[in-house]
Amino acid sequence: MRVNKNCVGCGQCAVFCKKNAIEVLGRARITDSCVECGLCASYCPVKAIEFEVST
Repeated sequence: MRVNKNCVGCGQCAVFCKKNAIEVLGRARITDSCVECGLCASYCPVKAIEFEVST
């Protein structure tokens, strides 16, 4: 998971994260505790959280 430039720091993603894997200090930051369940992305009002694609 990654946070793109659209993040406005509203904190909605952190509210719904069941693993407390998101810190919001100005912008959201996803920590190593993330299990990539996708809840944060589904609740982000500006679609700032995306799944990273590995190459």
